[in-house]
Amino acid sequence: QVQLVESGGGLVQAGGSLTLACVASGRTFSRYAMGWFRQAPGEEREFVAANYDGVTYYGDSVKGRFTIFRDNAKMRVNLQMNSLKPEDTAVYYCAGGWVGSNRSQDYRYWGRGTEVTVSS
Repeated sequence: QVQLVESGGGLVQAGGSLTLACVASGRTFSRYAMGWFRQAPGEEREFVAANYDGVTYYGDSVKGRFTIFRDNAKMRVNLQMNSLKPEDTAVYYCAGGWVGSNRSQDYRYWGRGTEVTVSS
């Protein structure tokens, strides 16, 4: 069983930056695929970034602006978000699973989310 807890959300002006953190519990964190997804009101959950098998992946809407990095020793995966836009406003979720992909259904473990609001 893995528990994921996100933090770092908040209100930021367009063009600003935020760093989201996800801390995991469990013994096999280094073996998990870890990802970040987001969901805006009335929208479907959207892939943001993932790290698995030593490779990072990004959704098209965040490429060049967001960076995912994980620290297996600290059992943490962070999401650095730069050049934020109002359309980045959403609840951001940390996810983990045995299979890495850009599909939310492939991730077994989910945090409760942290809210990010970008004002124009």
